[in-house]
Amino acid sequence: MNTQETLYRLALPLLPGIGINSAHTLLQVAGSATVLFTHPEDLPDILPQASPKLIQAFGHPEILRRCEAELAFAEKNQITCLTADDEGYPSRLRECSDAPLVLFYQGNADLNSRHIISIVGTRNATDYGKGLCGRFIHDLQELLPDVIIVSGLAYGIDIHAHRAALQYKLDTVGVLAHGLDRIYPYTHRHTAIEMISHGGLLTEFMSGTNPDRQNFVKRNRIVAGISDATLVVESASKGGSLITAEIAGSYHRDCFAFPGRIGDTYSEGCNHLISSNQAALLQNAEELVKAMNWNRPKQMPPAIQRQLFPELNAEEKLVVQLMQKHPEGIQVNNLVVESNIPITRMTGILFELELKGVIRNYAGGVYRTI
Repeated sequence: MNTQETLYRLALPLLPGIGINSAHTLLQVAGSATVLFTHPEDLPDILPQASPKLIQAFGHPEILRRCEAELAFAEKNQITCLTADDEGYPSRLRECSDAPLVLFYQGNADLNSRHIISIVGTRNATDYGKGLCGRFIHDLQELLPDVIIVSGLAYGIDIHAHRAALQYKLDTVGVLAHGLDRIYPYTHRHTAIEMISHGGLLTEFMSGTNPDRQNFVKRNRIVAGISDATLVVESASKGGSLITAEIAGSYHRDCFAFPGRIGDTYSEGCNHLISSNQAALLQNAEELVKAMNWNRPKQMPPAIQRQLFPELNAEEKLVVQLMQKHPEGIQVNNLVVESNIPITRMTGILFELELKGVIRNYAGGVYRTI
C-alpha cells in the first residue's frame, strides 16, 4: 500500500461524522481513500445520497497533518502500518465489517498464521484461573507448537496468558487499547518488550491515545476478529471478556469457556456462557484441538488423487485443489487466506461443493474432500 493511500485511510474514520462503518462504506463505493480526499467534489456522482456536510468533512487539513505526523512516528520507531490491502494485514480480521482501516504493528509473528486463538478473562484472576491458564498453554504447545496466543496485555488472565506463552516458547500478540508510544499497564512493560521479539504488539490507535474505557471495547473486537477461536478462562457475571466472547459469536467464530464452581464470583461469567450455549465447555487443550479439528493423525494414508469434476468452475477447482493439499482437513479461515477469496464468496463456494458431493463440513469450520 502506498504511503498516500495509507495516510488517507488513517484519516478517513477520524473525519467529523464518519466513523469506522461509514468509512468502510465510502471506501467500498469510491475504491480508494485517495479518490475521496483528492476529489471530494465528485462524491455526489458516486454516492448520490452524500450530503453537503459529508463533503465538507474532507476539508479538515489538521486531521491530515496529525496523520502525517503519525506515519512519521511509525517510520521512526520501526512500526509497520497495515491496511486491508496489505499481505500482512490479518485476513481473519479483514472479513469483519468493522475492521480497522489501518493497524499499527510491532513484532515478528505472522498475523495470518494457520492457528491463532485468543485467551481472555477477568483482571482479578484467582489461583484456579492462573493454574488453568498455565496448564492449558503448556499442553497446547505440545499438541500445536505453531499456535499463536492473542490477548489484551491487561491485568489478570491476559498477562498470565502472554507470560505462559513466552515461557513455553509460543508466539504471543498483545492487542492494545492505546498507541504504541506507551505500555499500559506500565508494570507489563518488560513482558511487552519481550513479546515484540516473540510475537508482537498490535493496535488501531495512534500515539498519544489514552487507554480510555471505550478504547478497550474497540480493542476487544480485534482480539475476537484476529483469531480462529476465543477462550474465556475466568469471568465475573459482567466484564470485558464476556464482551469479547459476544463479539466472537457475532463474527461466527468458535468460543470456548472453562467451567468453574457454582457460586464462585469469577466463574459466573464462564458458567453462563456455557449454559446459554454461547460457548462450548472446555476442560483441556486436547478438547480444543479436537473441537477445532486441528488434530493431525500421526500416520495418514496416502491421499487419493481425484480428477476435478468437469462441472466445477475455476474458483471451485481452486478451492478443491487447496483442500487436497490438506487431507486432514482445512479450516474455512485458512482457505480464505490461501485462496485470496473473500469469506462472503467462499461460503457460497463451499455450499455448492457440498451440494455436488465433493467436500464435507466437519466441526470447527473444517472442510475435507470426500
